[in-house]
Amino acid sequence: MFLLPNNLDLDSHNRKAHKLKKENERFYKRLKRQAPKDLDEQFEKLHEEVFQVTDCMTCGNCCKTTSPIFYERDIERAAKALKIKPGTFFEKYLRMDDDKDAVLQQSPCAFLGPDNYCSIYDDRPNACREYPHTNRKKMYQLIDLAFKNTMVCPAVFEITERLKKIIK
Repeated sequence: MFLLPNNLDLDSHNRKAHKLKKENERFYKRLKRQAPKDLDEQFEKLHEEVFQVTDCMTCGNCCKTTSPIFYERDIERAAKALKIKPGTFFEKYLRMDDDKDAVLQQSPCAFLGPDNYCSIYDDRPNACREYPHTNRKKMYQLIDLAFKNTMVCPAVFEITERLKKIIK
């Protein structure tokens, strides 16, 4: 059984993820070339299994290492929660990346507390709400993102390991 323990060792996850990076990259490239018809169902089933025994609050690696894209509605919602203007929110917390997407200025996320709780949880960006994106429809279109997330999220890494046993 996979369980993110309260004392999750992210270094251990990082070592495993880096050790299997090339193997996982080949696996996802193969999936991209020839995805099974039931790929969405397989991802969703594994997502449900893994997240029944996963407590993201013991990890928070996504919030510590990556930035979601903030769309206008996300900026407005978060700014309203903080009782500041959207422009002020942008100036204080966001920047434009090379792809012209609004992303966080810093890592870890400014809204992540020491207990791994998000101070704007109810008003967080949609990308955070949907993370790690392993239970979405049209997973075929998210193959590159799923591979990238194996390096960040221990749960995605576990989903991938289980998926590799199913799809040989």
